[in-house]
Amino acid sequence: MKKPFQTGIRAVLAVICIGAVLAAIYGYGILQGWFLLNNPSRKLYPIRGVDVSHYQGEIDWAVLSGQDIRFAYIKATEGSSHTDGRFLENWDHATVTDLKVGAYHFFSFDSPAETQAEHFIKTVQGFDGMLPPVVDFEFYGDKKASPPPVEPTVQELWVMLGKLRQHYGMTPILYATEETYHMYLEGRFDEYPLWIRNVTGQPDTDTDWLFWQYSNRGRLDGYTGDERFIDLNVFAGDEVQWAEFTETGGQTDEAEGQDGLED
Repeated sequence: MKKPFQTGIRAVLAVICIGAVLAAIYGYGILQGWFLLNNPSRKLYPIRGVDVSHYQGEIDWAVLSGQDIRFAYIKATEGSSHTDGRFLENWDHATVTDLKVGAYHFFSFDSPAETQAEHFIKTVQGFDGMLPPVVDFEFYGDKKASPPPVEPTVQELWVMLGKLRQHYGMTPILYATEETYHMYLEGRFDEYPLWIRNVTGQPDTDTDWLFWQYSNRGRLDGYTGDERFIDLNVFAGDEVQWAEFTETGGQTDEAEGQDGLED
């Protein structure tokens, strides 16, 4: 006859083993994109969207746009000379869907901001109804381990944002990780809308954000690239606020004759 103590130990061990297995399955599911660490309330954040680049390969925009998303940002340029290999294709196909569409530039710490802005402007032909341009400001390579000095970097970023604002007649949006936000942007760029990245929890910022990239492990239909995942985002507002934002598009009075926009 088994002793009560031995039975209790075995029961505890069984519970621990089952818990470990379930935790392993959950962890594997997160890596595979089956479960998301973040799941923003659809009541609070009904407006969903994606951002894409050549990593998603060939995109069937008719399929992608039919999956409860309302906007898409497409990578256009990086630094002073690189153009995303899928940009023109994505730009042409996305803009004939019902999605609101915008383009983003990956900021280089190693290239003059003026030539980066010129490269983006040359590449992205604006159109009436496009979303404001985005500057993706995050670390790459060894920059996280050896961050560039703050003040010179801030000055360069001001130059790029100013040029984009003047050309497109819209206030650009700043995309940042919480690391780059706290180190470079906090308290300096409050006039520019913020698109914050936090894929493990709620954004930690001292200012309101416009977009939140809540997952880099989204799985949708309609793309064939080696990258299985797609970035998922929400807009910080309801239908009324979304309509107001998309109608104004962050427009300013600073455009040089609106020469970046088509009628």
